[in-house]
Amino acid sequence: MATMDLQKNGDVYVLTLTNGAKANTFNEEVIAEYNSILDELEAAPGNTALIITSSDPKFWSNGIDLEWIIKKPLNYFPQFAFLLDNLYLRLALLNMPTVGCLTGHTYAGAAILAASLDFRLMRADRGFFCYPEVDIKIPFSPVMQQIVKLLPDQHAVTELVLTGKRVGGEEALKMKIVSAIYPETELFPKALELAKFLAQKDRKTYAKLKTGMRGHLVCLQQNLPSF
Repeated sequence: MATMDLQKNGDVYVLTLTNGAKANTFNEEVIAEYNSILDELEAAPGNTALIITSSDPKFWSNGIDLEWIIKKPLNYFPQFAFLLDNLYLRLALLNMPTVGCLTGHTYAGAAILAASLDFRLMRADRGFFCYPEVDIKIPFSPVMQQIVKLLPDQHAVTELVLTGKRVGGEEALKMKIVSAIYPETELFPKALELAKFLAQKDRKTYAKLKTGMRGHLVCLQQNLPSF
């Protein structure tokens, strides 16, 4: 069952998460779907940009599918952590501009995924951004620690990670988690406007600049354990 849909709008790729019934959560099949799409995007020619949005007004994504993973044996967890780490690193180092269009709640592993993107726009009047791991007793991997540090305000990162507090659009903007907030009707058009602007940049130059700024992630990617 497909859980996302990739379309092209002019020079911009739009990846829409479509599994709102499961809050667009991650499991092994969903991560494989992400990776297949990233293979396609990495190989796509020309200047372009990517938006990740959701068709669900309540959830952008609620992170890991907890109902699914608690049924797995304990020795599966390191393998799944590797799959997540690899996905976050691939998105953080993707060779094109990336924009998160946060249509609703962005929790836990999804909030880490959002941090891996270059820019984030959020709905002003609905949805929370939250790292609840301190409360659900799931510590970050070393890769996840580095990904959340991509958010621009390190005081905000510390507060979010160590308190588990959830923040709405206005507070997320004040904490610099997102670049801008908009009403529901304006959110995707504004995300598309930003992505089309970024898609005009020379892709090779953009990718080299991003990789240069995130060189420590390249090292982490090269040293990920294999399963």
